[in-house]
Amino acid sequence: MKRYLLASAALIAASVAQANMPANPEVGGAPMFADRNIVENAVNSADHTTLVAAVQAAELVDALQGEGPMTVFAPVNAAFEALPEGTVDTLLMPENKAMLQRILTSHVVAGNLSGPELMRRARAAGDGFFHMETLSGAALSAQVRGNTLWIYDESGNAGRVTINDVNQSNGVIHVVDTVLLPR
Repeated sequence: MKRYLLASAALIAASVAQANMPANPEVGGAPMFADRNIVENAVNSADHTTLVAAVQAAELVDALQGEGPMTVFAPVNAAFEALPEGTVDTLLMPENKAMLQRILTSHVVAGNLSGPELMRRARAAGDGFFHMETLSGAALSAQVRGNTLWIYDESGNAGRVTINDVNQSNGVIHVVDTVLLPR
C-alpha cells in the first residue's frame, strides 16, 4: 500500500509540474516539448530540415544541446530556399564549415528572451530597436511593427517572427522567415 501511495504521489507531482509548464505551439507539424533541448525538438520539425542539416554539417549539435540558456531565431526551410541558388549547397561543403558556423551562430543570443520581453525592450528603446549580440559576435536588432516582432541582421535584412516562445529545456526558439546574415 505504501509503495502504491508513493507511486501515486509521484504521478500527481509529475502531472502538476506538466500542468504548470507553458504550452508550446507546434512547429513544422510536430509537438515541441519544453523538457527537451533545442536539437531534440528541431529534428522533429518538417519546417526545419535544412536548418538541422546545416547544424549537423557545422558540427554545432553539441553546442545547441548545451545547458544554455540561449535564444535561437530558427529560419524555416523556405528562408534557406530564398537565398541565391546554390548558396545552401555551397555552405554545406566541408571546406565552408567556418562560414556556416558563423552564419548559424548569428542566429543565437545568450539568455532566455521571450517574445513579449523582446517586444517590451524594443518598445522601450529610444530608437525602437532592442540591440543584441549573437554568439558569433554579430549584431541583431528586434523591432515591433504593429503586433509583429521583426529581427534585423547586420545587413539590414528583416526576418518576421512567425512563431514565438517555443520553450526548450535550454532556452527558447523563435521561428523566423529569413536567414539572418552577418556582414
